[in-house]
Amino acid sequence: MNTRIFLIRHGATMLSTEDRFAGATDVPLSDEGRDQVRRLAVRLSGEKISAVYASPLGRTVETARLLAEPHALDVVTREGLREISHGHWEQLTRREVDERFPEESAAWEADPYTFAPPGGESGLAVTARALPALLEIVRTHPHAQIIVASHKATIRLLLSSLLGFDPRRYRDNLDQNPAALNIIDFKDSVRARLTLFNDTSHYTAAGLAIPAIPTARLSKWWHSPQAPIDGDFVS
Repeated sequence: MNTRIFLIRHGATMLSTEDRFAGATDVPLSDEGRDQVRRLAVRLSGEKISAVYASPLGRTVETARLLAEPHALDVVTREGLREISHGHWEQLTRREVDERFPEESAAWEADPYTFAPPGGESGLAVTARALPALLEIVRTHPHAQIIVASHKATIRLLLSSLLGFDPRRYRDNLDQNPAALNIIDFKDSVRARLTLFNDTSHYTAAGLAIPAIPTARLSKWWHSPQAPIDGDFVS
């Protein structure tokens, strides 16, 4: 069996519903967010989960703990999984940023991958810390199923890198709803396949089936034997 990562955005918060920049701001889940995550926990309760990881921020730790409860697992935090910091934009609405810092806002809209507001991070900086953290988890748990709770921008940047998308368009091409479920199947630490993306069907129907690991209609590299790479596993 290949390593399967259940990559999950945290549930809704009060600031997320207000459309405020709150990447580095530590805010709790709202009641709605907890309900979203509990529904997802039911959906994943029948899966054999080996470990649960999370960003150290409160909303992701709470999300991960709710998801870990059915499996009697502790949550392990990883600094690299935290959300992008928006610097002096933190806690401002998008409209406020446009009005107070129009040049910065325009630069960010043009290229959010290399631009960062003062005191904040670029998408490139987030990728540089988040991708190694995720791949370390994959290497640590060969042939296992792992829950990883992270954040909207971080998840989109990770997926852009893993799938070879243009990272400058991660905000245009990819979305992540609160408590969204993404499934990434790793053949090894450098070969990943996105099996499920931004799924929130548990909002209204907990317990829907989890897609099986793909076995057909795959490119040849997925089935071909590979020599271990730097201690990586192969299927």
